Amino acid sequence: MKKIVLALTLIMSMTALSNAQDYQKAIGVRGGYYNGITAKMFLGEKSAIEGILATRWSGFNITVLYEIHRDNAFDVDRLNWYYGVGGHIGFWNGAHTIGWNDPAGNYIAIGIDGIIGIEYNFEEIPINISLDYKPGLNLIGTNNFLYDGGAASVRYYF
Repeated sequence: MKKIVLALTLIMSMTALSNAQDYQKAIGVRGGYYNGITAKMFLGEKSAIEGILATRWSGFNITVLYEIHRDNAFDVDRLNWYYGVGGHIGFWNGAHTIGWNDPAGNYIAIGIDGIIGIEYNFEEIPINISLDYKPGLNLIGTNNFLYDGGAASVRYYF
């Protein structure tokens, strides 16, 4: 009898943990100074990996972030906030950048990123909207602080 109670408790706990987040995966569009696509996948109850492919300066940037999610921002159900860190690699045309050393050259830059944001998950439809600030710092290729990485995203979640 004790084994049955223990097994049922374990199953119920695992079910509760798997339903703690409104979704497991999402994909959508991101708009700001960097426009592109975003995909997010939860690794556990509160942690997620987000990938962003964005365009700017006649080039593109690939970012991968590890995020921690917190529920009920401002005591609003389905409104969550998150923060995280990650890295990026970017490929840009120097003729379309501001203040970089060689306007005729092409740049490859590798750097680190941070993110803080808020998201709302609609219950009636599987849509998620978010607003975030994502600064970055190029460490290799060009030493620039990318302070204008904020964006709004709309994702389909499943």
